[in-house]
Amino acid sequence: MFQLPPLPYAHNALEPTVSEETMRLHHDKHHAKYFEATNKLLQQEGIVLPSLEDVVLVAKRDNKTKLLNNAGQAWNHTFFWTCMSPDRPQPSPELASAIEQSFGGLAALKGKFVDEGVAHFGSGWVWLSAAADGLRIDSTHDGDNLLHKRGVVPLIVCDLWEHAYYVDYRNDRAGFLSAWFDALPNWAFASAQFLAARGQGQPWKHPAPVSATA
Repeated sequence: MFQLPPLPYAHNALEPTVSEETMRLHHDKHHAKYFEATNKLLQQEGIVLPSLEDVVLVAKRDNKTKLLNNAGQAWNHTFFWTCMSPDRPQPSPELASAIEQSFGGLAALKGKFVDEGVAHFGSGWVWLSAAADGLRIDSTHDGDNLLHKRGVVPLIVCDLWEHAYYVDYRNDRAGFLSAWFDALPNWAFASAQFLAARGQGQPWKHPAPVSATA
């Protein structure tokens, strides 16, 4: 059985960019429901897999849309909490150099990241990732993510679903993305992910299920 991991910081730690009210609704209610649905679907179909990454990949391969959306949302949200920090760390020299090479600097990256998120129609996620040819920005719909893309390692992600920002920003997705990018990316985590993409360490993995019978 997969369980909702605790937040890596207090519910109010990301204020004023993201309110405590939003975090309690988003993590404690929305995120928890995705784990409940994922576990129920796995039990109904008799699927036992050792990791949430495996669940997402099998659901994608077998075109199990309902399982993909719920397991993907469970994985995406845990990654989302992890790639934020109230401490405002800076990118490592290696990641900063890659950002400069791929985008022309952090300010230019912000512009492209926000533009991608604003242009994305409907629910989903906007990602900064590392690939063989450099850094890239992608957006995915609903619960989809980048796990199935060979050689691509996500560095940061921002949630584009309305429940991520409507309490604090109403319908101003651009304002949310801009404020989020300025204050919350955990660049220390992103830097470790970048090194993993270059073969130095392992990329982040979701916490394992609490038992062998998911």
